[in-house]
Amino acid sequence: MQSIKLRSRVGQDGILHLEIPVGIADREIEVMVIYQPLEPSTQQKTPEELGWTPGFFEQTAGCLQDDPLVRYPQGEYEQREPLE
Repeated sequence: MQSIKLRSRVGQDGILHLEIPVGIADREIEVMVIYQPLEPSTQQKTPEELGWTPGFFEQTAGCLQDDPLVRYPQGEYEQREPLE
């Protein structure tokens, strides 16, 4: 079974026309279509509407103190034998 995700537009007639190349020919296949209407891209949600606390990005942008990034010692870790 293969999954293909794509975006398409429903015509003014209310019919969705799909042309999907599947890489096989002269065979029967079973097709399942699940559709979800998308919100118009002109109405973008605010960070608060997406679940972020008010002012989160303003408070955290540029707050990284280490420049360049420093990876501090991670301590000892267990050595494992490779799986066969």
